[in-house]
Amino acid sequence: MASDKVVHLQDANFDEATQSGYTLVDFWAEWCGPCLALAPTLDEIAEEMDGKLKVCKVDVDSNMESAQRFGVRGIPYIVLLKDGQQVDSVTGNDPSRIKALAQQAA
Repeated sequence: MASDKVVHLQDANFDEATQSGYTLVDFWAEWCGPCLALAPTLDEIAEEMDGKLKVCKVDVDSNMESAQRFGVRGIPYIVLLKDGQQVDSVTGNDPSRIKALAQQAA
């Protein structure tokens, strides 16, 4: 079940949504099997880190500007931002690395 704490961003609201605090951004696509397999992990992180970390998803097919800005070459591509600036990233469906990335905001 998808968490209502995961926010779906568009190019138009990306900067506003990520400008303050910690944000974990998942660049993904509906046709990407590893992206779909990762969704429950992101839902879990969103629930556990509520109030410390925003968890957001960006569909790369309909938001190419944001994907290009972060140099997304493979998906899933997960980026940790602090006040809009990239802190770290993980490429691929690697739940332990993604959870460790999220813990940097704790």
